[in-house]
Amino acid sequence: MNASTARATILDILLSGGVITDDQFNRVKLESINTGIPAEQILINHNFVDPQKLAQAKSELYNVPYVNLLERAASPEALNTLPEIVARRYLAFPLSLDKDAGVLSVAMVNPLDLSVLEFLEKKTGFKIKPLMAAEVDVKLMIDEKYSQSLSTEVTEALKESGESAQKVISVTSLTSGVAVREAPITKIVATILEFAMKSRASDIHIEPQEDRSQVRYRIDGILHEKLILPRRVHDAVISRVKILSEMKIDEKRVPQDGRFTFRAGGEEVDLRVSSLPTVHGEKIVMRLLKKSGHIPSLPELGIRGRALKNLEDAIAVPHGIILVTGPTGSGKTTTLYSILHKINTPRVNIVTLEDPVEYQIAGINQVQTNPQAGLTFASGLRSFLRQDPNIIMVGEIRDSETADLAIQASLTGHLVFSTLHTNSAAGALPRLLDMKAEPFLLASSMTCVMAQRVVRKICEHCKEDYQPSAEVIENVRKVLDKLLPAGEFKLYRGRKCPECGDTGYFGRIAVFEVLPISEKIGRLILERRPAIDIEHQAVEEGMVLMKQDGYLKALEGITSIEEVLRVAQT
Repeated sequence: MNASTARATILDILLSGGVITDDQFNRVKLESINTGIPAEQILINHNFVDPQKLAQAKSELYNVPYVNLLERAASPEALNTLPEIVARRYLAFPLSLDKDAGVLSVAMVNPLDLSVLEFLEKKTGFKIKPLMAAEVDVKLMIDEKYSQSLSTEVTEALKESGESAQKVISVTSLTSGVAVREAPITKIVATILEFAMKSRASDIHIEPQEDRSQVRYRIDGILHEKLILPRRVHDAVISRVKILSEMKIDEKRVPQDGRFTFRAGGEEVDLRVSSLPTVHGEKIVMRLLKKSGHIPSLPELGIRGRALKNLEDAIAVPHGIILVTGPTGSGKTTTLYSILHKINTPRVNIVTLEDPVEYQIAGINQVQTNPQAGLTFASGLRSFLRQDPNIIMVGEIRDSETADLAIQASLTGHLVFSTLHTNSAAGALPRLLDMKAEPFLLASSMTCVMAQRVVRKICEHCKEDYQPSAEVIENVRKVLDKLLPAGEFKLYRGRKCPECGDTGYFGRIAVFEVLPISEKIGRLILERRPAIDIEHQAVEEGMVLMKQDGYLKALEGITSIEEVLRVAQT
């Protein structure tokens, strides 16, 4: 098929599809003959057809599948197969990778260019499945997705590093400046950290495998694999992080802890670093703590309605114990900070004992535990009572001694906040009794217990409603019971878009249950009744269970039923 036939045929397809009119068809054909400009270009110049329709026509003509890139999620794994410079040069965007079949699907502007296809197969090591896409979409996706990816910078740094990356960075490089051959490793570490800040990650995992080193990021509570490094650079990357964290780089047999501060794009983060020896080498986990972290209000966290009123009533009492319970990573500390921020005034003396101090709040005396020096939760709490405090926050009640001291402090007129690892609010009370707390002291000192979990919020940019199945409707009716609003209801989900990194979720919110210690619940504590009896009594008194709170948020389109079940299923 010669060029002129191809151009005419594209015009024919557009005309028969009703995309262009007879008049436009004739104008383009005449102008193309007179000027020699391809019909495609003339169509775009005159805005007769949008780029997607044109690509669809070419797809039909050349018998190559068409893909609308704006409606398809790109795979980070596929992205890592092709450097950005190659993608830009050949206008080829790697879309998905089937490792089992060894096939890489690539969206292209010119999928019939055999020389480019051959080059891409050699470059990636995979068989290329070409797809037709609009040029404007390919360029947009390259701009967007490669800016969200680590592959380009790290690939370039790895090329620079070559075999010298096996060299362990010496401590002297901190004082004498990083040597030229060490610079690529420094660049890789900086790129890993910058990407974490850009992608709102809370943790970075650098993990050695038998034949590679993988980097994963925890974003909105879920781990995502974003980068694979050659195994040969793993030790050098770990050494660089250990130097920054002031750890011993020659000690690889025992776990170590460290910290450092990193600045990028005008933002500063504190990083808590932990190393762990594994069978394949050292693993590093870095927790990111923003220095300029905004402390959310209680409603911003997701506490509302009766639960919010019960909590506000509890913190208005100048003595007693308020506990926040939940597993690790459920946002307990953030909730405590939010409460302290709310009640922090110059008229009260607030002291906290934390491990570690995550956010610094002006006007509050924050102390970090140091077990090596003898400063534990128990010894610190004992010292606090001599500091004339009004409000005490103890990071966690871990043993009977801390529990006993917290109860004594509350009974002597102090307001005590702490956390406990239990699955429900009611479960905290039997746990404290197991720690040898006296039932009559516990019943009179406890003011309020709250349990929480963190769920991902549906992305506002791609949120859509849908009609749930009969099974899901029945489940929602059963869980919510009398709390279910009258009439039919819809649920919501994220379609996945570039804004949310193709996950359908953006940001997080907590689901809560708040259990105020009423007279009847105090009597159940005295009788050492199990958690289920305490929970039934609390529900009778109007407590909304954590799962119910989650379902109500799902009905409002804040989160999804799947997210609630992921964290709050009992």
